[in-house]
Amino acid sequence: MKTLVIIPTYNEKENIQNILQAIFAQNIQVEILVVDDNSPDRTGAIVQEMQKSNPRLHLLSRPGKQGLGKAYIAGFRWGIDHGFEVLTEMDADFSHRPEDLVTLLANLQGYDFAVGSRYVSGGRTVNWGIMRKIISRGGGLYSRLILGFPLNDWTGGFNAWKREVLLGIDLKTVTSNGYSFQIELKYKAMKKGFRGVESPIVFEDRRVGHSKMSLRIVIEAFYRVWLMRFK
Repeated sequence: MKTLVIIPTYNEKENIQNILQAIFAQNIQVEILVVDDNSPDRTGAIVQEMQKSNPRLHLLSRPGKQGLGKAYIAGFRWGIDHGFEVLTEMDADFSHRPEDLVTLLANLQGYDFAVGSRYVSGGRTVNWGIMRKIISRGGGLYSRLILGFPLNDWTGGFNAWKREVLLGIDLKTVTSNGYSFQIELKYKAMKKGFRGVESPIVFEDRRVGHSKMSLRIVIEAFYRVWLMRFK
């Protein structure tokens, strides 16, 4: 199936070239779309230079920082418009391992979407502090309890979607933009009756650069889960 890997970026010049090369080095036929929010460190310029020698690399430049959710939705729409059948979310900072992408796409066969899961057999986290573990585990348990679907990893952002799922969700109805964006996508997909599978991944904290996680993003996710369930 024609597959697109979508990578949102904002100030990822230290990672972008290496992650792109690592993905293309996997023995899978994918194309990559980098959605760059006008990074001041010129991440987009690095991608443009790499495009000259790789026709499977694409760049969608946006005028400024607008948030993770909006970046992914822009990427989804671009991929759908260009005829891709599978659209995959992936981070630029190596917290999502390129080798796990192979397994994620293989496990998608027979399902409508695949969730890269840290909390199934074979999945784990590396170099996480206790507070990060509490937020992630707690957010997943909270979402599972409130939303009522037996998913283990609600908050993870390493996911593959068949285009029919994204069209069925109706991206115009997705209102989350931060940490809760991943929760909302999964909830809407399962509520529509689409079938998902959890594929084990090893999640390691970013190698270089700074995390974009904040307390505001976490708090937003907790109240948005209630909105999703009871709106």
